[in-house]
Amino acid sequence: MPIVGVLSGALVWGLIWYPYRVLQDAGMSGAMATFTTYALAMLFGAFMLPRIWRERSTFGWWALLLILSAGWANLGYVLGMLHGEVMRVLLLFYLAPVWTILFSFWLLGERLNRYGYSVIALSLIGAMIMLWEPSLGLPIPQNLSEWLGLSAGMGFALSNVTSRRAAHLSVEAKSFSLWLGTASLTLPFLLWQGGVAAQFDLLTIDHWLMLGLMGLVLCATSFAVQYGVTHLSANRAVVLFLFELVIAAISSFILANEAMEWQDWVGATLIVSASLLSGRLHTVDEACATVPVIPEICSKTD
Repeated sequence: MPIVGVLSGALVWGLIWYPYRVLQDAGMSGAMATFTTYALAMLFGAFMLPRIWRERSTFGWWALLLILSAGWANLGYVLGMLHGEVMRVLLLFYLAPVWTILFSFWLLGERLNRYGYSVIALSLIGAMIMLWEPSLGLPIPQNLSEWLGLSAGMGFALSNVTSRRAAHLSVEAKSFSLWLGTASLTLPFLLWQGGVAAQFDLLTIDHWLMLGLMGLVLCATSFAVQYGVTHLSANRAVVLFLFELVIAAISSFILANEAMEWQDWVGATLIVSASLLSGRLHTVDEACATVPVIPEICSKTD
């Protein structure tokens, strides 16, 4: 079930670009659509608030770190994609496995064996093959948009590690933190940008139905993903998340008639292979022996 939870997130995020593109064509900016869909996700998830309120005394710094890291991962990704070279921003964002190795070592004590490093390398190579454009140069940030993409990938890695570290928080609290962080960090940007009301005037009933459906899907998917990252090692989860690139390549071929090149097929094959092999990133005994601060996770691991 944890694997299904993470892969459901990869599936949704690999497909959700299409309705966001439809909304952008209708006159709603990516940032406005992001704020609206995550605000709707909070509305649909409001039934969780009584349980979240009961555990408020346990929130602490880990909950705040989760709100900020998850919120920035989503906002930074959107801003980078809106104002930068798409392939460059994607490539920098999907360096996330590198940051996950560091964060999981510092915060969780997860140590990869040589096999684990090979699986991480395999997934990174697959991502780079899919996204690499020789004319764009090495994946080193060269402007603000690219720094946004890189920092969003770091936020994504940190949010996944923090979610696993905060084992005392319920999945409901973690899910709500993700929605709250994204909406809260996006709102000041929208107020600075201006023209918010005018964007809604351009929407039809169909667009509002699309927004509502997206909010509902994000609500359900976030819950599934937070369940997954809570019960999987952070390094294994981030490898599974790269499956989003495979879904995005296939969906762009079907929905937008964008042809899949040879590098897409090769990169997708490597990412799928890494996902299948990710179960051997490290043994259960190794993982539990190095995470004494959260023994309750190890006690639940088969």
